[in-house]
Amino acid sequence: MSAIQPPKPVERKIELEPHQVLLKPLVTEKGVHRATRNNQYAFQIHRDATKLDVKKAVEHLFDVKVLKVRTQTRKGKARRFKYKIGRTSDWKKAIVSLHEDHRIDFF
Repeated sequence: MSAIQPPKPVERKIELEPHQVLLKPLVTEKGVHRATRNNQYAFQIHRDATKLDVKKAVEHLFDVKVLKVRTQTRKGKARRFKYKIGRTSDWKKAIVSLHEDHRIDFF
C-alpha cells in the first residue's frame, strides 16, 4: 500500500505584487462592526490571489500581524441593460483577522 501524498503547490504563470493582490477595502456597516469588535477587516482581492498572498500583502502594506485569512468567491448579479439581461463579473473577498495589538485605520 502506498501512503497518501499531500497535494502539490499551485504553480501560477504570474506572480502578484502586494499592491495587485488587494484591490480595495470593503467599508460597510457590517465591516466597521467587525473591525471594532473582532479586529477583522474585509478587502476585495484579485481573483487569482491565495490566502498566503493576501496575508503577505496585508502584512507588507499595513505593517500588521495577520492571524487568519478567510476568502469567498462572490458570484456576480444579474443586471438588465436596456432589454437584454447581463451579469456583473464574479469577484473575490477576503476577511483578514489581525493580532489584538494591531489595527488598520481606513478613515
